[in-house]
Amino acid sequence: PAVTGCRLVGRRHRTVSGADIALTVAAALRAHGVVGRFVEFHGEGLDGLAMGDRAGLANMAPEYGATCGLFPIDDETLRFLRLTGRDEAQVDLIAAHARAIGLWRVDNETRQYNDILTIDLSEIAPVVAGPRRPQEKTPLNGTAESFRTAFPERPAASGDGLKDGDIVIAAISSCTHTSNPQQMMTAALLARNARRRGLAPKPWVKTSLSPGSRVVEDYFRSTGLQADLDALGFHITGFGCMTCAGNPGALAPEVSAQIREAGLTVCSIVSGNRNFEGRTHPDVRASYLGSPALVIAYALAGTILTDLTSDPLGFAPDGTAIRLADIWPGEEEVAALLAAHLKRDSYERVYAPETLAPPLWLDLAAPDGKQFAWQESSTHVRRPPFFEEPENRARLADIAGGRPLAVLGDNITTDHISPFGRILPGSAAARHLSAHGIAEEDWSSYAEHRGNHEVLLRGTFSNPRIRNALAQGQTGSLTTGPNGEVQSIMAAAEAYQASGTPTVVFAGKAYGTGSARDWAAKGTFLIGVRAVVAESFERIHRANLVGVGVVPCQLPPGVTVESLGVTADTTVAIEGLSGLNGPRATARLVLKRPDGSTRMVPVTCRIDTETEVSQFREGGLFASAEEAARAQSN
Repeated sequence: PAVTGCRLVGRRHRTVSGADIALTVAAALRAHGVVGRFVEFHGEGLDGLAMGDRAGLANMAPEYGATCGLFPIDDETLRFLRLTGRDEAQVDLIAAHARAIGLWRVDNETRQYNDILTIDLSEIAPVVAGPRRPQEKTPLNGTAESFRTAFPERPAASGDGLKDGDIVIAAISSCTHTSNPQQMMTAALLARNARRRGLAPKPWVKTSLSPGSRVVEDYFRSTGLQADLDALGFHITGFGCMTCAGNPGALAPEVSAQIREAGLTVCSIVSGNRNFEGRTHPDVRASYLGSPALVIAYALAGTILTDLTSDPLGFAPDGTAIRLADIWPGEEEVAALLAAHLKRDSYERVYAPETLAPPLWLDLAAPDGKQFAWQESSTHVRRPPFFEEPENRARLADIAGGRPLAVLGDNITTDHISPFGRILPGSAAARHLSAHGIAEEDWSSYAEHRGNHEVLLRGTFSNPRIRNALAQGQTGSLTTGPNGEVQSIMAAAEAYQASGTPTVVFAGKAYGTGSARDWAAKGTFLIGVRAVVAESFERIHRANLVGVGVVPCQLPPGVTVESLGVTADTTVAIEGLSGLNGPRATARLVLKRPDGSTRMVPVTCRIDTETEVSQFREGGLFASAEEAARAQSN
């Protein structure tokens, strides 16, 4: 693949966090255009980036659209390996190997890149990103404007009670940013300073702390800073994906009631990587990303309609205004605490086998044998159909007599296609679980049921914020079905499948942005979609569609999804697939309208490699794997 070199120069300001850098660089790379490329970070700016900062940048590769973000191996890498418990022989081997194969950092070495983007770290300021996408970088004094620009229909806030722009979820949650010791210690010290000045989050804000690493708990306990976080409501809820993956739990009933009764547009602030619509909570339309320290600051302010660079967070008993600068910890204090409390033995102790596998876990009953014993009664883990129903596999065959299931706009994310948030009452997944005797309080989220295809396929296109042009102006998981009436996308998909009618999804630019969620492709396939026609695709989701046997077809330049004029009663055909014999071949999209008029548009089949063509011809990755296993056994 093409490789973009991202040259980092300069040193960051003392108030700039790794999250600020990650959000700023992600926005720059997204604007530069790196979809399907490798991004290799290099330059003297790496001197000021600790391993946690680099991990945050690399982990946002799906957000800037790259296949991956790479850093060279250097002394900082080795320092991290030693800190986290690797023995010296292994560290020496890694260093020698990296030097031998050319992966060791050499700043004065000339490397060949397809293009280079230079970013000066000294020019980066504290930022957040939102209210819908991680590339929507916003300075701290511009959050109110960003909110009002995104939601111009909302009136100015007034009166008592919850208002538009209020923050109802403030979550320190992310696999990488919460594993960055500098960021976490800064946030904890800010909490201590706020507590000492008598500040507290606003009562309508739901707060939580979900670190990605158990070592965070260790150094927060040893420093005593966890008590300060607890006092502000940032208790440790667990370790791993929580609010950032759509698992925040329920809001207080009175908060949800106010939001729904007044139709409010409220916000979340999360120290994660993704803030797509409907991700954090179905009642929350706007979501912002920020560093852990800024999550606390916004919880104190209680609204996104504030300027953290100048507006007070609160007031002291004597009426003195307290601003963010007044409680922001110094670099020296952060460094001193890390030096005293972040030790190698913390990692060795926390990740020791006896710690990770306590007696309570080891005493759980588990079946013997090499294969999992499927439980037909389970609603969490079910035997998937991919290997057992070959007649459902889509191979390289023309599509005839198809109908459009959805006509979508630009930047449709994997969260729109396959949400991992809460399962909502009235949804197809909720009805399915209810029919199997599962009470509403146990529905939880789509993520919890990701091992059950019967739930996940019913979650496909079920995001409450999705906008389908076939839904006659309504928002949500709706479309015009084969009977001409507006119904749920799932109900329409089932009706089309029952009649043997293939369906096609149409979309604009950057279809499938976001995390590499395989269920966005699996669910699309299982509800009967044979092809997705879009103006452009994100790399990961495009590859996943090919992997399950759904054809990604890209419109030619100058042809937009709007200009196609697809309506619910349009008949869709894609010709030329059966004879496709190479990557990126051209097929014909044929649209027939009820009045008999026909439009033919050449489309590029985004089956991009010879390997993908071969896999697709066999029915996708699952069929290829089955054929390979059968050949090996024979």
